Amino acid sequence: MTITWVAVVVAAVVAILAVGYLVAQQQRRRRLQERFGPEYERTVRERESRREAEQELREREQRHAQLDIRPLALESRSTYAKKWTEVQERFVDAPGFAVTEADHLVTAVMADRGYPTEGFEQQVSDLSVAHGQTLDHYRKAHEISSRAARQEASTEELRQAMVHYRALFEELLEDTTATDGDRRTHDDRRQDGREYGETRQEEHRTDEARQVDERRTDEARQDERRYEQGEQAGRDYDEARREQDARREQDRRQYGGQEPGRRESMETDAHVAGGRTSYRNTQGG
Repeated sequence: MTITWVAVVVAAVVAILAVGYLVAQQQRRRRLQERFGPEYERTVRERESRREAEQELREREQRHAQLDIRPLALESRSTYAKKWTEVQERFVDAPGFAVTEADHLVTAVMADRGYPTEGFEQQVSDLSVAHGQTLDHYRKAHEISSRAARQEASTEELRQAMVHYRALFEELLEDTTATDGDRRTHDDRRQDGREYGETRQEEHRTDEARQVDERRTDEARQDERRYEQGEQAGRDYDEARREQDARREQDRRQYGGQEPGRRESMETDAHVAGGRTSYRNTQGG
């Protein structure tokens, strides 16, 4: 009986430990998924097992914790934002050159933030810890930039590269870098940087879509003003016609239903006829 109870207790303890291990494993997995975003699934696909992939991601976290990652000063953010505006403007005349400049600018921001920049793969590994949500943009931009260096990228592809570079560039500027114990998602960081983002948007209204919206708004306002002016002119014309008709009606009533010009002509004819009759009478018929 005693042996039976011991076996039951041991089995219960083992079951509890097993459940605890599974729960802890699920919690670690969920934390990695939330932290790395799409990068988690990508790493799992590229490794032989999920355990190997998760081990690599944890090693990335350890390396990232040792880096001196720091936010940019407000003045540096403004300077980099102006440089990006200049790069975008040069894209119109030299798209390939602009893409190369965009790549260099992103690398410069990374270095200023404290990220090592010795190689692309290492850059991706380090960025994945805090920027897993936008890391795929950086990969696509780098791939197009590499083909552009060989003159193998179309203008549309170069435009897409600029869009991809900008996604990571803006996030690097806005991110204030949380510690490992205070991890924030991509949306959280954008929310925290909204005040800066709104200020920068007011100062640098260079985005093509925004410019189109502004032009359309101006055109709509001009059309509205022209419409209002036309409406006012129409009202003025109608008012003038009503006043003119009122004067004519008043004249008709004053002259017995005859037009003023016709009445004056009849009075003149009567006066001339009367003068002729008087003359004949003075001549004796």
